[in-house]
Amino acid sequence: MARIRIVDDRVPEVRCGPWQLAVTPPGACSGPGDLDGVTDWISATVPGTAAAALRAAGRWSEAAPEPIHDRDVWYRSRIAGPGPVRLRFEGLATLAEIWLDGVPILCACSMFEVHAVEVELGAASDLALCFRGLKGELDHPAKRGRWRPRMITPGSLRHLRTSVLGFMPGWCPEIDLVGPFRPLTIEPIRPRLEVAGMRAVLDGDIGRLTVRLRIDGKTDSAILRCGDREASLAEVEPGLFAGELVLPGIAPWWPHTHGIPNLHPAELRIDGTRVDLGRVGFRALSLTRPFEDGLSLAVNGVPVFCRGANWTPPDLVGLGSEGTRGLLSLVREAGMNMLRVPGTTLYPASDFYDLCDELGILVWQDLMLANFDYPHDDPAFAAGLDRELTGFLDRTQTAPSLCVLCGGSEVWQQAAMLGAPRAVWADAFCATILPARVAAMRPDLIVVPNSPSGGDLPFSPRGGCTHYFGVGAYRRPLEDARRAEVGFASECLAFANPPDPGTPGPTGPADPLWPAGIPRDRGADWDFETVRDHYVGQLYGVDPAVLRADDPDRYLELGRAAVGEVMEATFAEWRRPRSPTAGGLVLFLRDLGPGAGWGVIDWTMRPKSAWYALKRAFRPVQVLLTDEGLDGLHVHVLNDTAAAQTLTLTLALSDCGGRVAARAERDLVAGPRAAITLSSGALLGRFFDTTDTYRFGPRVHDLAHAQLSDADGRVIAESFYFPGLRPLDREVIGLRAEPVATEDGPGLRISTERFACSVQVQAVGARPADSGFHLAPGTSRIIAFAGPAQPPRGSVRAINSSEIVEFGHDG
Repeated sequence: MARIRIVDDRVPEVRCGPWQLAVTPPGACSGPGDLDGVTDWISATVPGTAAAALRAAGRWSEAAPEPIHDRDVWYRSRIAGPGPVRLRFEGLATLAEIWLDGVPILCACSMFEVHAVEVELGAASDLALCFRGLKGELDHPAKRGRWRPRMITPGSLRHLRTSVLGFMPGWCPEIDLVGPFRPLTIEPIRPRLEVAGMRAVLDGDIGRLTVRLRIDGKTDSAILRCGDREASLAEVEPGLFAGELVLPGIAPWWPHTHGIPNLHPAELRIDGTRVDLGRVGFRALSLTRPFEDGLSLAVNGVPVFCRGANWTPPDLVGLGSEGTRGLLSLVREAGMNMLRVPGTTLYPASDFYDLCDELGILVWQDLMLANFDYPHDDPAFAAGLDRELTGFLDRTQTAPSLCVLCGGSEVWQQAAMLGAPRAVWADAFCATILPARVAAMRPDLIVVPNSPSGGDLPFSPRGGCTHYFGVGAYRRPLEDARRAEVGFASECLAFANPPDPGTPGPTGPADPLWPAGIPRDRGADWDFETVRDHYVGQLYGVDPAVLRADDPDRYLELGRAAVGEVMEATFAEWRRPRSPTAGGLVLFLRDLGPGAGWGVIDWTMRPKSAWYALKRAFRPVQVLLTDEGLDGLHVHVLNDTAAAQTLTLTLALSDCGGRVAARAERDLVAGPRAAITLSSGALLGRFFDTTDTYRFGPRVHDLAHAQLSDADGRVIAESFYFPGLRPLDREVIGLRAEPVATEDGPGLRISTERFACSVQVQAVGARPADSGFHLAPGTSRIIAFAGPAQPPRGSVRAINSSEIVEFGHDG
């Protein structure tokens, strides 16, 4: 049911009192009548989890999380306010039994379903919730699947509808998720008003808003309004009203990289009573090529290169959504226009989709199915999954941000990699049942059977969508990003990304807790720090193992720089106009715990070097340099925005000291949502061995630098290319930093006489707008800071500089 709000409601408030929690041995109390002997109660917060309540009471710690699934967890509270009400449970993890005044009213066995129960309250009623220990259910003998994943354990999880978070050793902390993690609401029972269906469609430049509305009782008029237009709904059968509002010239919803994410308030007037339907967006989705040739999305008829990351909950312990807006603001600031919610996590709360609507972020949503051979032939399992799917589509039925619904994560890949034939891994649910169900409820969505899928094998890089780790886990050279001809990478570029110095948690390789934060695949003789080390050696020509032992700080400094270089280089290949790649989503957005996890944002929500690199790689107006071998460098100018851009393009080839060997400048206009490609030969007007391919003589340049300036002369994008290794030796390069004022607050002008490689900006209590960037010889950049009203204190350093420039310090 769509979320609605009757504005002139006068029904008295009904509320819960304080919540208490107790933990008992499994099965020790069969019902609330057995709780009289339980004295060890603590305060609890609802919505919330047992782990969060126990942590607040000093009885549980993220650093050494104790199991909770081997016990029963009880919650109790008192409800004040008599009369008939509807108790609505938005999320219960996982085997839940509910009593009101000692009478059982609900038994739930899915973390992903919403439950509503109509009850009669007395003047004061006792509500009790029991979450039975999962361990007993998981230990219970059950039919084994045709394959068993190594990543998730135990195998009996395939029968339970609960998140696999906490069950993936090496992937995330082993935190047991138990409790009423989503809101429990108490709704007065009124004449029933239900939005049975609501759909916002963009047809050319015409918006069409259709509504189906069920109303109990006599109704004289039902009017649908959006913007400055309205339409009456007709009673098509007793109690069912339907109609369509046509909105010519409606401002469409766009991902923020390509336009404005316009939203329009909608409402109903039922016999004069206003019913708020929230805000709706109008957009059209389509594929630009067959799915088997690689997923490629168009929004409102415009092809969109989808870039972003895989989402993880902002709070793994309490499962709250308090940090959602902050995380999504960082997503938008980094130029990301898509997030994938993988099947290894859980469905986000409704405010996640509302915020993605508002911020212009596309959402790829997996069903919570991952790796297992799920028992789709079990009627009870199939019915529960259908309720789960229907409930999700109901609550997101007008979300323009939702664009892809996927049958789950690595289910098909898992079976195929174990040698199973297509008849085994291409299950009927994902291949036929899911598309039909979505077509009936939200035909505007793109349905993907599984992530990955679409090729000869599910993980083939060219077809459908792939989990591409050629550059990354499989330690292929950077050129593999082009060679693989990736169609769409719904996961990619996983590294153990070191947090910045000063982040709470393990500090580095010398810290005994450091290995616990390094992600790894079970059974592999390598981890994702090994992967990062490989590219440190490739880019800088050093032995990372020796460096790790001799100079751990330098080791981490180069590790931070390397992952940034790899990510920028990979997305430069994928975003060039002739690339077959239509999207790439990094694994993951945020770490689930302390240490060097996959996240490009650390567990404290502080961006890492990889986030800054992606922010540079994802600029809507961008310049890229790619190595085309005998054809030299190609310079690509991209404009994703809806407005034409008047630009000046400069290409300079120089040594690290600034001696220019060749230079060209050209004024150009990049049309709206268009791209321009120029060869270095065309720009320079003569032969120059930009890629050091011909080698007719000694190479006379160390780097190529492409720069885009706008009509006011401001530099809006830069790109660098190195025909050899990045400069690494520390020397005096003339690095400078001076405080300046910017439109966004305090800033810093950073300049250099010689080339500055991977300039790191660190500040106390403030976040720089960029860090890890290169500075061409004789150039400068102004870096603003988010957060402080006063100039912050900190330092600037490049990995090839012997100078550490401090700023904001007294004297």
